[in-house]
Amino acid sequence: MDLRLELVPIPVSDVDRAKAFYAETIGFALDHDVEPGNGMRIVQFTPPGSACSIAFGTGMGAGAPEEGTVRGLHLVVDDIEAARDELLARGATVGEIRDLGGVRFASFSDPDGNTWELQELGAMRALPLS
Repeated sequence: MDLRLELVPIPVSDVDRAKAFYAETIGFALDHDVEPGNGMRIVQFTPPGSACSIAFGTGMGAGAPEEGTVRGLHLVVDDIEAARDELLARGATVGEIRDLGGVRFASFSDPDGNTWELQELGAMRALPLS
C-alpha cells in the first residue's frame, strides 16, 4: 500500500497576506487560487522540488486548525547556507543555523506563526541504509 503525503493544510488569518508571503517571500509556486462557491476559497502552493503542497483558504469546513498551530514543517535542502541566504534576501526572518549531530536546521515562521525548518541532512545522507 502506498501512502503519499501530498497536501498539508496551513491555517491562516488573512489569505491574501499568506499568499503574498509564500509566493514573494518564500518563493513557493502558486498552483491555484480558486473560489468554487459558498464562500470557499482555496489557495495551493508547492515548494520548489517538492511532491507535497500546502493549502489554505476560507470556508474549508469545520475542524480546521487555528492560526499558528502548524509547527515544525521541514523543507529539506542540499545547501542550508544558500537556502537561508536566499530567504533572507527575499525578506524572510530566518534563525541562525543549528547543527544537531550532522543534521543542520534554520527556522522561520509565516505571518500567522506557523513554523518551518530548513533541514540539511549532510552527514546523515552518507550513512548506509540497513
